[in-house]
Amino acid sequence: METRPLPRIIHFLRVFLRPLLMVITARDWQGAENLPRHGGFVIAPNHVSHIDPFLIGHFMVDHHIAPRFLAKDSLFEHRVVGSFMRAADQIPVSRGTPGVTDALDAACQAVRDGKPITVYPEGTITRDPDAWPMTGRTGAVRIALQTGVPLVPMMQWGAQKILWPYTKFPKLLPRKTIVVRIGEPVDLSAYAGKPIDETVLREATNELMRRITQMQAQVRGEQPTRKPIDVHTIRKKSEERDG
Repeated sequence: METRPLPRIIHFLRVFLRPLLMVITARDWQGAENLPRHGGFVIAPNHVSHIDPFLIGHFMVDHHIAPRFLAKDSLFEHRVVGSFMRAADQIPVSRGTPGVTDALDAACQAVRDGKPITVYPEGTITRDPDAWPMTGRTGAVRIALQTGVPLVPMMQWGAQKILWPYTKFPKLLPRKTIVVRIGEPVDLSAYAGKPIDETVLREATNELMRRITQMQAQVRGEQPTRKPIDVHTIRKKSEERDG
């Protein structure tokens, strides 16, 4: 794996956070060989907990990749948190507003500059009662198609055992195993040269979410018993309470 430079603030946070994460989690990480060795790419994980960005970040930093997320713009408004977010080269996004285009443009420029970025395709923590992935929004696919960089599916499982979606009190003990699976990049060659319209974006996004769900089913040893929740039907009020 090529060693990519990490922002200084990431090195600083790593000193404090990594020892804690090594104590409270065990790690079952597989598939790192599927991460591109050079240049920018989009990594697309499922979202199961408010804390999974830290656990995904742990995986990425240990594989010499800067954890660079598209994050809610409200986080950047906080005096302290916002300073950390900017120093860590995170990308603000105004969900559900015309400003989301600015975030996608910034993400496209980042990968063109050789920076891997992380985009949660669901755009929010899953609302599925059993924590299965929902359907996806098209941002991750759009960035990959517009720039020609690889789109890498990530499945992560275990963060929800520490902090279940939309609960406030973590369960640090007993130690939880954090599972990460990195799949081979999604084959987008069928869309080469085609206009990037809603049909293309939706087909490719459905394939991405199918791959992530398939990886989770393999880890869990079971299959979903209901259709994926459509992220477009989630009420705005529910969207706003996500973090």
